[in-house]
Amino acid sequence: MVVKEKRGRYRYVVFSVSPEMRKELLIKRLRSVCSGDPPYIVQCVSGKAVIRCSPKDRDEMIGLMFQADPSSVPLMTSGTLFKVRSKYPELKAKKK
Repeated sequence: MVVKEKRGRYRYVVFSVSPEMRKELLIKRLRSVCSGDPPYIVQCVSGKAVIRCSPKDRDEMIGLMFQADPSSVPLMTSGTLFKVRSKYPELKAKKK
């Protein structure tokens, strides 16, 4: 059995957010508007945030982001972080 069959597929949605927005603040705001667990925030830097969700929860998660940060705008949705980071180089992980 393939791992994706057990856990399901993911979608990564890139948002343009307020420049002063940080990951901790975004988590706090999402918790205040979300009834259950907030979506997983992969990264939030340089005015962009990457959030992971399931394909069926994508539209709901976009609505939650509008509530948490009214200035947020969804830029793209992808099935891989590789594609997200190749389109937005500022989101590339720092090399150790």
